[in-house]
Amino acid sequence: MSESMFEKPSRRSFIKLGGVVAGSLALAACAGGGGGNATSTASGGTQPGIGNNGQVGKGRSGATADTLFIAGFQWGAPATFNPLAPTAAWPASANVMQIVYETLLRWNIATGEIMPGLASAYTLDGTKTITLTMQDGVTFSDGTPCTAKDAAATFELGKKNPGIATAAFWSAADAVEATDDKTLVVTVSAKTKNVGQVLRMLTETYVLPSAVFSAIADDKLPTEIMDKPIGTGPFTLDKADQTQVVLKLNENYWGKTVYGGLPVMKQIIHPIFKSNEDGNLKFQAGDLDIMQQFVSQIWKMWEAGKPVGTYLKDKPYYLPGSMPMLLMNTTKKGLDNPVVRKAIATAIDYAAIADTAMSGYSAAVQPSLIMPTGAESKFFNKDEAAAKGWKTDPAAAEKLLTDAGATKGSDGIYTLDGTRLGPYTLITPTGWTDWNAACEIVVKSLKAIGIDAKTNFPQQAETTQSIQGGSFDMACWYVSGVNPATPWARFKDIMSQSEMQPIGKTTFANYGRWKNDAVEAMLTEASQATDDATKKTAYDKLDALYREQVPACPLMYRPDEFYEYNANNFYNWPDEKNSYAPPMFRGAGNTWMYKIKKIAG
Repeated sequence: MSESMFEKPSRRSFIKLGGVVAGSLALAACAGGGGGNATSTASGGTQPGIGNNGQVGKGRSGATADTLFIAGFQWGAPATFNPLAPTAAWPASANVMQIVYETLLRWNIATGEIMPGLASAYTLDGTKTITLTMQDGVTFSDGTPCTAKDAAATFELGKKNPGIATAAFWSAADAVEATDDKTLVVTVSAKTKNVGQVLRMLTETYVLPSAVFSAIADDKLPTEIMDKPIGTGPFTLDKADQTQVVLKLNENYWGKTVYGGLPVMKQIIHPIFKSNEDGNLKFQAGDLDIMQQFVSQIWKMWEAGKPVGTYLKDKPYYLPGSMPMLLMNTTKKGLDNPVVRKAIATAIDYAAIADTAMSGYSAAVQPSLIMPTGAESKFFNKDEAAAKGWKTDPAAAEKLLTDAGATKGSDGIYTLDGTRLGPYTLITPTGWTDWNAACEIVVKSLKAIGIDAKTNFPQQAETTQSIQGGSFDMACWYVSGVNPATPWARFKDIMSQSEMQPIGKTTFANYGRWKNDAVEAMLTEASQATDDATKKTAYDKLDALYREQVPACPLMYRPDEFYEYNANNFYNWPDEKNSYAPPMFRGAGNTWMYKIKKIAG
């Protein structure tokens, strides 16, 4: 994967990270009005967007009735609010809620739609250019105008310092120009012609005030410490310390005419917890309104009478958005054989991973690099996946090996073409609890069919180095989640030849170093397709090659974000029955800030 904000995974909020439990300001403020539940009715009807059990709280009184408490994005004392810094604190960190900084366009994970943001509209000229028109009256929080020239200057920063995230923009675009204050023209790379990648970056890149960032030395762009971020969003930073980040409503927000008013809440408080468990307890108690955290068996909360809700009302409860993969290093003996790789994919107990490691939050995994639901489903070929793919079948997995000439030794392990199948070590970072559990299931599945494997869970930095450098055997790792550039970006992450590096040299795609002479032209064909029918034809070819060669295989479907709300103080949250907004904290998901309603008067 590309080393940039555009390819970076969402923060794994269930990891226990350093920090201090949120202090008295945030948590004591939450106490008012919490507690008992009651069936929600208004004018004789049931309120929308409440707990999955039909329950709703009584609301908070006083100032906290106008406060949104959120968690799952910040796990330590904020270091800087510089959005170009790799350690930027929420909400300045990459690709999170657009409430201080905003993007030109916004992405809807449920529909695949690209919606207006700072730009009111965009037009495509085939694969040549993307022209964006800015909204009227856009201003930064200090009152200065935000124009197309600020947007152009934002992307130009990536030329000045290749170490910042926006540098990746220039692998997909040749030029960006503000032809006037309201018009931005992006010239798509004539080499790649990948409009999807450019659109993705337009939905994920914050537009920054050029007056502020032009004054920073180029080499200091990612290290400049900022404690007063100036963005275009509806909130500004009020204060932040080791216990919390507090945002206050920008009463002069330019977008109130576009969004039909200001957000419902007057302030947003993000308590900083020392662990996932602390946050989950506060959420269950109604002291948090919405969060993005892994909760094991979340249904137990509403079974206990809590007004907790998820977007989907039945399993998997969350909209699938990412596809953690079993990577196989094809430079290793045995794993260089596609028959062995397919046997591994056929042996894995995917149902056990979904039910235990993922608490039931994963739908049945398909033999495809295309997400079979949501925005990508129009490209998924169900019939081909069923006819030429794989599913859990240990006997079939062993037959693949024996048909290829493998023989089982006295130790129960197969040897094929003189190579003993193992020992192989399967790695993923320690503390990534669902992935750790999934790896244990994979190893158990492989041992059952005669492949010698074990797990090892190093620290994240060591795991990353091993995967990027190619010293690993097998790994559970992430690839591109659902976004405007997928499924192309996911095929690129797994199969790209142009980005592949030799063992020992860092790579950000095709970690398994799988080689194929035909795939690069197929990737180009898919990236340059301009309509869905042509794209599907190209993706069918790529997926067929993927199923034949199995350079990696998906282990589970995870949410892109864990969207969970507690209807203790607000109702009308988006869900599948109240689907005015997708289950997101960024992009098109920001719509719910304007639509939720206070329970107390």
